[in-house]
Amino acid sequence: MLAAALFVVLFLVAAGVVLWLHGPNWSQLGSTFSSVRWGWVGVALALNLLSIIARAMAWKTVIDQAIEPPRPGYRAVVSAFSVGLFANAVLPGRIGEVARVAVLTRRAGKRKGIWATLLGTVFAHRVFDVFPVLALIAFVFATARMPQWAVTTVELVVIVGLALFVLALLVARQRGGSPLDGLGPVRRLIAMARQGLGVMHAPLAAAIAVAFQFAGWALQLLAVYTAMRAFHIHVPLPAAALVLLLLNVAILFPLWPGNVGLYQAAVAAPLLSYGVATARGVAFGVGLQAIEASVGIGIGMIFLAREGLSYAILKEMPEAGQVDLRSEPARHRIHVKRRSSAGDTDET
Repeated sequence: MLAAALFVVLFLVAAGVVLWLHGPNWSQLGSTFSSVRWGWVGVALALNLLSIIARAMAWKTVIDQAIEPPRPGYRAVVSAFSVGLFANAVLPGRIGEVARVAVLTRRAGKRKGIWATLLGTVFAHRVFDVFPVLALIAFVFATARMPQWAVTTVELVVIVGLALFVLALLVARQRGGSPLDGLGPVRRLIAMARQGLGVMHAPLAAAIAVAFQFAGWALQLLAVYTAMRAFHIHVPLPAAALVLLLLNVAILFPLWPGNVGLYQAAVAAPLLSYGVATARGVAFGVGLQAIEASVGIGIGMIFLAREGLSYAILKEMPEAGQVDLRSEPARHRIHVKRRSSAGDTDET
């Protein structure tokens, strides 16, 4: 999957350079933005917000199967998820995955192993993306004009995605386990994943989590489609699905904050086969990223303030692969005043 995603990234970077050097008159971008239909932009913003809520609810379902009561409430999970989106949008790497775990860890008190367990739920939550992604891929292959350069990459994504899901099932079946202290890095990672994969033992809960993920992806697809209408791009829904698919493959590994430039190339390149001019495709890419970022960063900043955190604290967090999983050492804790309010936790 890394090689496949790297191929797409390199292709789109090259495409971006070519578009910039040999593309149309970029002064046309201004006229494209001046004709934007803001009503459709508002619809796209609302759909993106609903998509975030649906994905947060999927994570909440996974968490409820992984830890004992008291469990974090819906507002706490949405808050943590939103802070993670903000961190991923403004910082390179996958800092957001650690950030959302850190927010919930603060609310869990001194429960032993909670940091590792919540990181495991993040892994499980990501694994459940496999099903809507496979559905999106099937829809794109059946209906859209898939560029030849993307076919092999998408096929590799399917293979790796299924392999990860099978791995998650196998890890979840290994009940019990050794304490995290004293284990090597790889064994600590496996132990962490096992703790967070409790949902794999609950078919109904797993189905609910997958349903929320499907809802989140469907809402995001509709957001892309309505954003196209805002920029006077009148192409069928399969074209929006193709853009969403290739966009998510291209930004799988955040190379710099927002992947600005790469994002626009990932949007404009597949639209060329639908007769969309390069300037309009790039303008749409700028607008689509602004729509998604305004929602993610906007609500992220609101919940960041609600949690008593700051941008400086987020920058000090290690990336997901650098977290010491043996315990919750002081250097990885967020030293801010904990806030409590009614509804922050619930027991089921």
